[in-house]
Amino acid sequence: MKAVTIGGRDILLARVNGEFYAVSNECTHIAMPLDQGTLAGYAVQCPLHGSRFDLRTGAALCEPAEGPLVVYQVRIVGDEILIGPKEL
Repeated sequence: MKAVTIGGRDILLARVNGEFYAVSNECTHIAMPLDQGTLAGYAVQCPLHGSRFDLRTGAALCEPAEGPLVVYQVRIVGDEILIGPKEL
């Protein structure tokens, strides 16, 4: 997992099973950076209160999360990782 900033947005970039996923890098419960948490399979866990989110869908998997994460499209072009809106 790695935090990146694109267009003023903090994004969490993670690689799972050879695939890249990008979601907003802020827990929806309390604005804690998720890149400081842990990754288990497709779930990222917030380091503060333990909320977990699915990297593929952004869905909150448990409380105290208050909603889903924003999900971004990831595309690999040569050696570059492109991150953008879902319709990229």
